[in-house]
Amino acid sequence: MRLLVVEDDPHIAEFVRTGLQEAGYAVDHAVDGEEAYALAVNEPYDAAVVDLMLPRLGGLGLIERMRGTGVATPVLILSAKRTVDDRVRGLQAGGDDYLTKPFAFAELLARVQALVRRSTGAPEATRLAAGPVALDLLAREATRAGEPIDLQPREFALLEYLVRNADRVVSKTAIHQHVWDFDFNPQTNVVEVLVHRLRQKVDEGFEPRLIHTVRGAGYVLRTP
Repeated sequence: MRLLVVEDDPHIAEFVRTGLQEAGYAVDHAVDGEEAYALAVNEPYDAAVVDLMLPRLGGLGLIERMRGTGVATPVLILSAKRTVDDRVRGLQAGGDDYLTKPFAFAELLARVQALVRRSTGAPEATRLAAGPVALDLLAREATRAGEPIDLQPREFALLEYLVRNADRVVSKTAIHQHVWDFDFNPQTNVVEVLVHRLRQKVDEGFEPRLIHTVRGAGYVLRTP
């Protein structure tokens, strides 16, 4: 899953970005509303975390411009403004949720996960499943046929993306966009390495194999 964080305070931005990355998300960061808008109209984000007090173009203006041009990315507003009127204005501008500063990262993560679940139409509130593979999105735990799979955050993110697209081929480019950050170098072979590691953990000792390479197209998790 790929997120956009729009925050001009370097300390808050680093805190949010690092936490989301450790939770398995790919995160792009913009420091002002104009930069964020340019990214939002050109990149396939699953959710955005947007501060209100931004240079060049404020958060409310950014959200209104996104909605006006058809960008439906779910938006969590992150702001020091905490009155009821401030929250109402944020939601009326097109925001989907509102979190005030200071905040606990656990709450921010839970709200982001809720936005992603609603936007992707996940069948259950906290779990995904494809064939024998089951994911607990809150605990970031995976099992196959009830047996736990020990995954690193990036491996979990890739498996989640494959499960959400079960029986559909996903390209290497799509994996770049949803599992790595915006500044990721696509010329490396890290996708192949990550798929290889994930295949060892998901398929080794089990039949049938679930993760397949489709030559010239990408990868697919095939359900039995």
